[in-house]
Amino acid sequence: MDPAQWLADYRGRLEQVAHQARQASAGLAEAGASATSPRGEVTVTVNAGGVLGDVALTPAARRLDVDTLAMLIVSTAREAQRIAGARMAEVMAGYLGEGEALDEVTRHLPEAVR
Repeated sequence: MDPAQWLADYRGRLEQVAHQARQASAGLAEAGASATSPRGEVTVTVNAGGVLGDVALTPAARRLDVDTLAMLIVSTAREAQRIAGARMAEVMAGYLGEGEALDEVTRHLPEAVR
C-alpha cells in the first residue's frame, strides 16, 4: 500500500473515532434523568453518573412523616439513577458496541440496567 494512502486512511479513521467520541460525550451530557414519586410528592434529578442534582418537594410532602418522606426521597433517587444508568449504557453501547468494553463500563450499574 502507498504510504500516503495509508496515512490518509489512518487520519480518516482517527477523525471518525474523534467524531464518535464527541457524539458519545454529548449524549452522556444529556443522559441525566429525573424521577417523580408515584403520588408526585418528590422529584429527584441526577446526572449521567447518578450524582444527585436536585430534589424538589411539593406541599403534599409536608404531610408525610419524616421517615416516610426519607424513604420516598431515597426510592425516587434510586429510580432516577436507574433511568440515568440505562441512558448512559445506551449511549455507550452506541459508541463502544457490545462486548467487553461495554461490560466494563456498565458493570457497576444496578442489575436492572445491565
